[in-house]
Amino acid sequence: MTSKVDAPLFPSMRQRLGSALAAALLGMAGAHAQPAPGEPSLPADIPPAPLGAPALPADTALPGPPGPLLPYGLQPQPEPLPGTRTYPITLHELGARNGLALRGVDGRQGVPLSIRSDERLVGARLKLEYGYSPALLPELSHIKVLLNDELAASIALPQEDAGAPATHEVELPAGAFVDFNRLETQLIGHYTLRCEDPVHSSLWADVSSRSAVELTVEPLELPNNLALLPRPFFDERDPRALALPIVLPGALDTSRLESAGIIASWFGALASYRGARFPVSEGRVPEQGHAVVILGRDDTLAGLPPLPPVTGPTLSMVQNPNDRYGKLLLVMGRDGDEIKQAARALALASRTLSGQTALVTGLSEPAPRRPFDAPNWLRTDRPVRFGELASEQALNAAGHRPGPIQLDLRLPPGLFGWRSEGVPVELKYRYTPRPGAEQSTLQVMAGHQLLRALPLTSASQAQAYSKVLGVPASQASASLRVPTYLLPALASLQFQYVYEYAKLGECQNSIIDNVRSAIDPDSTIDISGIPLYAAMPDLAAFGEAGFPFTRMADLSETAVILPENPSADDYSAYLDLMGLMGESTGYPATHVTVAQAGQIEQLRRKDLLVLASGDNQPLLAQWRDRLPGSFAANDKRFSLASWMARAFGGDDPRERRAPADQRIEFSSSGASAIFAGLESPLSSGRSVVVVSANQPQGLPAAVAAVQQARHRDDKLRGSLAVVRGERIDSLAAEQTYYVGSLPFWTALQWFFAGRPLLLVLIAFAGAVILGALLYLSLRARAQRRLRD
Repeated sequence: MTSKVDAPLFPSMRQRLGSALAAALLGMAGAHAQPAPGEPSLPADIPPAPLGAPALPADTALPGPPGPLLPYGLQPQPEPLPGTRTYPITLHELGARNGLALRGVDGRQGVPLSIRSDERLVGARLKLEYGYSPALLPELSHIKVLLNDELAASIALPQEDAGAPATHEVELPAGAFVDFNRLETQLIGHYTLRCEDPVHSSLWADVSSRSAVELTVEPLELPNNLALLPRPFFDERDPRALALPIVLPGALDTSRLESAGIIASWFGALASYRGARFPVSEGRVPEQGHAVVILGRDDTLAGLPPLPPVTGPTLSMVQNPNDRYGKLLLVMGRDGDEIKQAARALALASRTLSGQTALVTGLSEPAPRRPFDAPNWLRTDRPVRFGELASEQALNAAGHRPGPIQLDLRLPPGLFGWRSEGVPVELKYRYTPRPGAEQSTLQVMAGHQLLRALPLTSASQAQAYSKVLGVPASQASASLRVPTYLLPALASLQFQYVYEYAKLGECQNSIIDNVRSAIDPDSTIDISGIPLYAAMPDLAAFGEAGFPFTRMADLSETAVILPENPSADDYSAYLDLMGLMGESTGYPATHVTVAQAGQIEQLRRKDLLVLASGDNQPLLAQWRDRLPGSFAANDKRFSLASWMARAFGGDDPRERRAPADQRIEFSSSGASAIFAGLESPLSSGRSVVVVSANQPQGLPAAVAAVQQARHRDDKLRGSLAVVRGERIDSLAAEQTYYVGSLPFWTALQWFFAGRPLLLVLIAFAGAVILGALLYLSLRARAQRRLRD
């Protein structure tokens, strides 16, 4: 007969027996492991040596205690090196210009984040500025901070801080960073304990664009190898504005300055949206960091190690003598022409270079540029695919409430839209059909102004159309026309998918993450049928696209007129402007001309960019009567458009002109600068843009202000503008000549459209002449009949 054991008692009895046995065994092992007096004790994690194994030598170093446990895949970081520094990068710089909008029960937005190749990350901290809905339940709601899809922190959302700006700091694990990272914030939001609407309007949180990631980095010593170019002088992983010193030792002839302009425009093209500054140092290497040095054969530079003899156009990368982690890019030659050839080789063929030093033995000239053919601008000879302008990833969106898909455009200034239906866009788009979603639309906007709302058919309708038309149910197309006035030099198209959320009833609503939206890369925009004919002067085109100088991408028809006895600030302003030109065109200014006022007669057939800082530009005195404004050291003179002209658009509303009909002159020591545009006094159809400041340091500041204001309402425009600090005021907009050409019949219509009285007179004269000819013809015919 088998005895029964009470089941509830059996586990506890077994546990007690097991614990007693384990304690006995551990006690025996502990007693056996006790060292004899005077013997070293082994760490707990080192197993005893097997029997018969040789004894360790007395001086054997034993491992210390184990370090702290790290998450799987993370490695311990070494101690920071000297030279470690900390700098912030805002979400605005990382691409979130309007911050991160988190919506719904699972709203998620993020930005890319990368580390420069010449730095090693030591620590990272996110300083978050945010706000959230007062309706969120603090017990269930929070914001997750994710780095590369891994949780970095969870931020509670207390009720007492709801509806007001809040801040929170999050330590980001430095070991989790890789070459290319993604930092995201995700709202987990709930507003009720009962059934809730997943897209309820109370489910929101906003992260400010002022939020910043503070990176603590230590420098890395890179090899002296031209194959790294453009790194470390420009690193595409760095979203901040580029600041690259350019060192100009020795005599500064025009060839060296033109070489510096080529280099600045190349780096400006690389920096792109980030912007670039080029502070000039005359004969002194910066104390730290990277720099470009332009050297002639006989030039010397303090602290620079002896270099091999220069035998031709040469490029070399060496260590900064003041900073073991800094690099100097040497652009060298025996004379100005060889230095310029080295600069062109750097700008046009840097991807082929390698080694510490390269001697340029030959460089063929590329084909001459044509007007309006800048690589960054939309092509004028054929339709352009969206896939050429943006990556496929940027043309896709996910979720029920996706953000707008934005297509940034750079157009050649002067699209002539008079009597035009607009720029044709052939749009192809895809989406996930939703059941019962009759009000879903795709909103197409230009410059955030609505052009058209395209309906997105429901799932049942899409299936029906698919069977009839033979196209996929999730694909559609449309033909659009974009008015040219919505397409300035810096323009954008926005595509906003708006899905109707089908509510099934209380406690029956749920969100399935299966909604995808896309703009097909094969969609096209075509400006080939739009003439290019720009009313000038137009400082807006200059500020946004460097026009009319960038009409030729290599600036072959541009001359920069420097002031007499220019200072380092004057040189910096010139190079900053060259950087703006390169950023606009995407091409280096390989044929720019640098001159001074005494050489002006030789440059009659060029567009002129005139710089002045105080009383050091003779051309301002020569052209005083033609300029709408001028600066002397303390005396200022402006021609102003009256308030009536600004309110009603001037005499010709088609050109939106604001003619200057007032003048003011005054004396002041306040720092400011002016931008003035006019037709060249030397040649009709050619342009002059004057950038003048009453103090030398005012020139680089004015150029920086124009660059920063490109996307603001107070950007540069008209024919005369004043820059005071970061504020830009446009004072007049006189457009008196044109750049470009029109087809014959369009030109004829445009000519008479502005001269209706002349058209009436010509028509009357034509009628008189035609009547006279008809009278003479009939009279001659009557006389022949009488003779017959």
